[in-house]
Amino acid sequence: MIKVATINILFKMELWDKRQDLLVSGLQATNADIIALQEVNILGNTGDRLAEKLGMPYVYQVNCYESPYTGGPAYGIAILSRYPFIKQASLDLKTQGRVAQLVQVEINNQPVIICNGHYYWQPGSCQARMEQFQLLVNWLSELSPELPIIMVGDFNATPDTPEITFLRHHFTSAYAQFHGAEPEYTCPTPLARANRKLWRKMALGMINAVVHRSIKSWRGTLDYVFFNQHLQVNHCELILTEPAPENPLLYPSDHFGIAADFDFV
Repeated sequence: MIKVATINILFKMELWDKRQDLLVSGLQATNADIIALQEVNILGNTGDRLAEKLGMPYVYQVNCYESPYTGGPAYGIAILSRYPFIKQASLDLKTQGRVAQLVQVEINNQPVIICNGHYYWQPGSCQARMEQFQLLVNWLSELSPELPIIMVGDFNATPDTPEITFLRHHFTSAYAQFHGAEPEYTCPTPLARANRKLWRKMALGMINAVVHRSIKSWRGTLDYVFFNQHLQVNHCELILTEPAPENPLLYPSDHFGIAADFDFV
């Protein structure tokens, strides 16, 4: 059995100390064997700081080749583990400086691959993101076909897009398999709405009106846990969904996380 959690922790360092406490308490409660992080702030060393507080001794961090956001801070992705890494590798996704990573661990003599990524950001369907997913699937297909694979991250694509349909041809969504459908949304949480500057609110409102044909504030599912035929999902849930007791707008991140339990088959 293996339990995996994934969360986009938000690269911004504003309110980090308070958000870090919420992240740590929420992630500790999952008791996950593997935790995948996106938007790890490199200068802030947020991945290692979380690993230390969570008691996760093995960390594999891969930095983006460039900040996906103009003028934004340098950040990357990371996998935290209770088990040593037998193998680790990264994939250049070619656009927006994006990267994916994988590790192989053994649990009770059973090898398993964990793949983590943060993919091309553009509202709606996007050819560049489809090309990244094709690179990803081709990369994973080079592994032994006998290996169990769990693929997680912020895919920046909603369930109705051709990109997610493409991934479903190769992998199964743990949340959809367990619940019958994807969650209503994984982002943004009220943290994003509370901290968003007025000009950004207006810009995103215009994008939402054009792409999603709605004047309501957008929210949707961008985060997933996928798995292959060598695994069976026993439980899957959203995590990190509650605000700080003293502040209803202070959430661990602008995304909710997902945790899933699997058996090997």
